[in-house]
Amino acid sequence: MTWALLAAAATSGAMAVVGEARGPRGLVYVCKPLTTFLLLVVAAGGGGPEGAYPWLIAAGLGASIAGDVFLMLPRDRFVAGLASFLLAHVIYGTAFFTVPRTGGDVVVLGALAVVAGGIVTVLWDGLGRLRGPVVAYVAAIILMAWLACVRWRMGGVPGAGLAAIGALAFVASDTLLALDRFRRPFPFSRALVLGTYWVAQALIALSVGALATVHTG
Repeated sequence: MTWALLAAAATSGAMAVVGEARGPRGLVYVCKPLTTFLLLVVAAGGGGPEGAYPWLIAAGLGASIAGDVFLMLPRDRFVAGLASFLLAHVIYGTAFFTVPRTGGDVVVLGALAVVAGGIVTVLWDGLGRLRGPVVAYVAAIILMAWLACVRWRMGGVPGAGLAAIGALAFVASDTLLALDRFRRPFPFSRALVLGTYWVAQALIALSVGALATVHTG
């Protein structure tokens, strides 16, 4: 069932990319939120142990669907989309929250902070009135990715590696989106942004099933 849903999501995602590149626009309106919804079903159907983690991942995917819709509307709803994805990162960060226990965790945070600083520096002149919201968003996604990495580095948590790689892929996707929007458009940007975005969401969704396998095994 999981593989069938992932195949359906991949097909829907490919159609959304085609719609972005060549039209018709209706493909985007249907397939973009549908793809993320199918990944939400993957997470919801993954079972998972008792506790908040599966519910938080599903909620993060739900907030992401709202962001998908805002960002594809004919009128620019970028701030609303940004707010939706910021909420998703806060929810994911809550799911991944683990108290750091080693100096290496601080090193990882420092490395991610350097990356974030570089991204903001490159984008700064093109952000205009969006400087505050974008800086807040970058801080939220970097913190989310760090918490996912800390959880992975602790070891012994099934699916933590999937979630961490997914979180880092999310950072990559949003970096590509920001460069294309605020710095300079580049070829195949939509395919690259959406491809890395859905890989990120798929890995995070699959982390629920990995937990369930161990819990019921």
